[in-house]
Amino acid sequence: MLLQSTMSITVQALLFARYAELVGADRLTLSLPDGVRAGDAVSHLRRQHQADGLPPRVLLAVNGRQAAPERVLEDGDELAILPPLAGG
Repeated sequence: MLLQSTMSITVQALLFARYAELVGADRLTLSLPDGVRAGDAVSHLRRQHQADGLPPRVLLAVNGRQAAPERVLEDGDELAILPPLAGG
């Protein structure tokens, strides 16, 4: 659930592989309420960009560093939504 706020921030969402295919873009600019968490931004993306195919839990990175869904986003942040990683 997004927090109610009168202020907003702008976040660049980066999507990769299957996630980019679901949304139809590999980069989106999201306008979100101030104080929004990374997980809430993903929920917003699901609703606003017909991305219901995103799994319930996704790997996230904020500004190039792995982040938990509880991470509060700031104006200008880059939120990467990553598919599962495989390899060995």
